[in-house]
Amino acid sequence: MALSFPLNNAAYGLLAIAAASNAPADTLTLTPVSPDVSTATTLITSNSKPVKITGQVPIARYLARSLANSLYTESDALLATSQDNLLDIVRLTIATPKHITTLATAANSSSKAFLLSEDKPLLADYAVWGAITAYTKSHSLLANLKDLEKFTAWIARMDQRQECQKAIEVVDKAVKDASAALAAEVAAAAAEKAKLSSVVEIPTIEGSDPESDPLDAFKNVLAAQLSKLVDVNIKIMYDALEAPRASENGHIALSVARLRLKGNPTEIAADIVEKFQLNDYIKLAKADGPFVNFFLNHIKLSQALFKKVYDTKENWGGNKRGENRKVVVEFSSPNIAKPFHAGHLRSTIIGSFVRNILAANGYGVISMNYLGDWGKQYGLLAVGFERYGSEEKLLEDPIKHLFDVYVKINQDAKENEAVHDEARAYFKKMEDGDEAALKIWSHFRDLSIVKYREIYARLNIAFDVYSGESQVTDGMNRALKMLHEKNLLTESDGALIIDLSKYKLGICVVQKKDGTTLYITRDIGAAIERYETYGFEHMYYIVASQQDLHLKQLFKILELLGFDWAKKLTHLNFGMVGGMSTRKGTVVFLEDILEETRDAMHEVMKKNEHKYAQIDDPMDVADNIGISAIMVQDASARRIKNYDFDWKRMFSFEGDTGPYLQYAHARLCSIERKTEMEVNPNADLTHLGDSRAAADLITMIARYPQIVRDTISGGKFEPVNIVGYAMKLSHHVSQALESMYVMGAEKDVAEARLFMYWSARITLGNAMRLLNLKPQERM
Repeated sequence: MALSFPLNNAAYGLLAIAAASNAPADTLTLTPVSPDVSTATTLITSNSKPVKITGQVPIARYLARSLANSLYTESDALLATSQDNLLDIVRLTIATPKHITTLATAANSSSKAFLLSEDKPLLADYAVWGAITAYTKSHSLLANLKDLEKFTAWIARMDQRQECQKAIEVVDKAVKDASAALAAEVAAAAAEKAKLSSVVEIPTIEGSDPESDPLDAFKNVLAAQLSKLVDVNIKIMYDALEAPRASENGHIALSVARLRLKGNPTEIAADIVEKFQLNDYIKLAKADGPFVNFFLNHIKLSQALFKKVYDTKENWGGNKRGENRKVVVEFSSPNIAKPFHAGHLRSTIIGSFVRNILAANGYGVISMNYLGDWGKQYGLLAVGFERYGSEEKLLEDPIKHLFDVYVKINQDAKENEAVHDEARAYFKKMEDGDEAALKIWSHFRDLSIVKYREIYARLNIAFDVYSGESQVTDGMNRALKMLHEKNLLTESDGALIIDLSKYKLGICVVQKKDGTTLYITRDIGAAIERYETYGFEHMYYIVASQQDLHLKQLFKILELLGFDWAKKLTHLNFGMVGGMSTRKGTVVFLEDILEETRDAMHEVMKKNEHKYAQIDDPMDVADNIGISAIMVQDASARRIKNYDFDWKRMFSFEGDTGPYLQYAHARLCSIERKTEMEVNPNADLTHLGDSRAAADLITMIARYPQIVRDTISGGKFEPVNIVGYAMKLSHHVSQALESMYVMGAEKDVAEARLFMYWSARITLGNAMRLLNLKPQERM
């Protein structure tokens, strides 16, 4: 008779039954098989007409009757029923501690079916003993069994029986030999696949960039095979490959439903896994419902990846998609003599990010600060300065002093309408080019810009161009002329308007009845001048969502003027910030926010006396971490969403905060310092081994170029994408550091790990710089 059984469910009881009946040694021919091949034990009898019996309990009954009928006592109905109950439990038992304990408990309670005084086991004895022994020979999992002494005595007597010892010896040898043969077979198959994989070619796919993104080579190889397996265009297949939601699900995932194939996605996923040929790029494919998850050869990936990081360093992750394409990004744009409020801060943070992410994608970016430096309010300011101004205070802090003056003159204007008349008259002189009026205005503007440059430098931000409404003259005049020629202007109570009602954009005033212009008029002229000056591929306005109507009116007017480039203008709007007032009052100057943030962070840092003592310039570090806290809290919110400024959470070194990112970067820098080893670009990365933590970290580093590309796709420009990536990367670094030390490791292992952490540090630093953070090396 030929007996086959899976390696994870050895047939000890069946061999013991055969041995107990004194059957010849060759009565059963054993064939252990892999659990992947079979989950059931099968007996094929040696009768003239072969009979196939499946399942250990049916086979046990068959052997008991055919070889030693006395093992199964059918004459005693009560005893037979007791044995049948036990055999049913054996049949249903799953090999887990809980179920084995359940089996042992049931066996112990059915004492009539067990060895008592007579030295002759029954069928149930062998069946239960075999099931337990197949799971654990120590029986230590049964320690909590009731009436343990009685059961232990029984199982000890079974273990000592000659037929049971013989069964263990024969089955163990068969399992050992089969496992060795199976391992050799698997190794041979793997070697053959590895041999074949050396000829795998990396196909070219539109939108893929293996030159700047090593992970794309793996995705391209994967897409090529999958597209043939299910007959889907390779580009569609490439776009369907994405990062799994959790690292335990692999490194690249395919949602079959995205392919819109006919048939059940779960069945298609299983079919893909069955047919997929592993290679030197992909080492495992697993189906999970309608998903197929692929695990990469992380050593091969690391070899190409770390070299790319080493060669490109601060440029790692970037690409040349926007090469020779010029874009203008207008952001921040505060109003002189008014507070630099939270809205301007959001514009500054988001705008600098848009500039950085476009530059990382190869675009030639012109960053522009379009100051609010014109209009009737400057006439009001000039009148106020004559009454309340101080040249000394102006030179000391122009923004603060001009604001104080502006507040006072506005109070006067509320009490005396004649002040408004003076202001309008002064602004009219400015628009008419009066030298004396313009000299005063220019003095205010120049001093304010100097102060703004200092504040922006503290935020690690610089602008290519400081422009302003005041500088738009020729373009504005030409725009007014074109509006007349296109018959777009209508007079209304002495003012000139554009009726955009049929576009559901209301009425737009472009010139007041006194002949002075408005914000929209100057914006039209500015757009015309910018296109003539820069010939931009695109221009982005980073302005709060409250200006949605204004920007829609601007774009529609430019379109009605016949400018084809009007479609190249985009308003990247954003929600508002709540709760961003200082403890000193409700008026929010950016500098006050930065000072308070720095001081609060400094207090947090002083609580750790040991680390604080090691920092050379703690106030500078506190300032940098505080600014990081502000920027990351802002960038963590979806761009269009409103959010409340949370002082308490902002300073936490735990969770997804700016200080946490700075800590993660400083920790990686610390590893490099403490090891006192130079990064070896020729390190043998096979020493990273089969570590799951290493595989996940390597793959996360490799995803960075794709994140950089995806962040501008569709025109979304969400900073939260980069924040989320930087946080995940930091978490994977932390997980790897729990088990993969550099200090104390053998030289080859230490070099491989150091190269991995160095690459992680470069990647994290680059991501932080996209967010306009200055990565901290010590803290």
